[in-house]
Amino acid sequence: MSRTHRIAFLVWRDTSHPEGGGSELFVERIAAWLASQGNDVTIVCAAHDHAPRDEIRGGVHFRRRGGRLTVYLRGLAYLLSPAGRRADLVIDVQNGLPFFSGLVRRRGVLTLVHHVHREQWQIIYPGWRGHVGWWLESWAAPRLFGGRYVTVSEASRAELVTLGIDAERIQVVRNGLDIPHPSQTLPRSLNPTICVLGRLVPHKRVEHAIEVAARLRGSSPGLRVEVLGEGWWRPELERYARELGVDDIVRFNGYVSDIDRGCILARSWVLLTPSIKEGWGIAIMEAAAHGVPALAYRTAGGVREAIVDGETGKLVDDLDELGKATDELLTDSAMRERMGQAARARANDFDWVTTARRFAEVLGVDQRLP
Repeated sequence: MSRTHRIAFLVWRDTSHPEGGGSELFVERIAAWLASQGNDVTIVCAAHDHAPRDEIRGGVHFRRRGGRLTVYLRGLAYLLSPAGRRADLVIDVQNGLPFFSGLVRRRGVLTLVHHVHREQWQIIYPGWRGHVGWWLESWAAPRLFGGRYVTVSEASRAELVTLGIDAERIQVVRNGLDIPHPSQTLPRSLNPTICVLGRLVPHKRVEHAIEVAARLRGSSPGLRVEVLGEGWWRPELERYARELGVDDIVRFNGYVSDIDRGCILARSWVLLTPSIKEGWGIAIMEAAAHGVPALAYRTAGGVREAIVDGETGKLVDDLDELGKATDELLTDSAMRERMGQAARARANDFDWVTTARRFAEVLGVDQRLP
């Protein structure tokens, strides 16, 4: 007879948080599948105005306490509480900073890292705060925690090794996709349309997509840019679009529903992911499921695995190449269609059940249901 477990995820935020994104989606899809197997699963995350302090969703208990930084103290407090002490397994989600669960637990702790934040610390926290954050991530965390790691790409695994973490302690579990994958029931937009999908924060570099739009406007009549996502950097991006004179063709949609996101992706011609770093790139695969090729920077980590360069999209080295590659895909319909079909075919290799099963294997959790 298979055994059920009490499992706790310590996460900076959840998908209902205004700044929630792909890493939170990864956690929640896995947590829901583990709950469907009969396990008692809790997600401990920061409180916010868009969800109650306590909630059960998808069979998962959500416990929201603390703010942007105090959530870490609240997470450790939970582990010391009667409920936390009963947890068999703890997944410490390191989004830049870990919860340092190993300080209060000796066993049953696994650290989940999507990517290393080396470049992002000075972007978000210039000066001494960024240096302290990077020191905590790159030096303190690897030395204070000697347990197992999970990450989402070989690129992120290699980065963790550079921090001194033994490669054999790191397992790769790639992101999944919701199934069934969408069929192309909506026609592509008659106007050339660029889509950008993700949180509006500096390290996502959405301004690069705005710059590309400014460069290509003259050669791509009717060009449109659809920006999907919300974040505290949005006013700066809107200001930048006005400065470049493209605010009339760049639409900031904010947070949209799954249905609306799918409709906009289905109408789009190409996805731009100009982030400085991605662990994998869920947005790339979501676009791929709609037959939309993607462009990203070669140096951005896991995107090198999410995009098959020259087949499902293109990897570029700088902003000039990003503009040139975008122009090629917008003007060469045969290339765009070929890459879109290849992207859709590759998307069929990814689903959340397979991802969750792989994660359960790493955890050592029994799998009972299909």
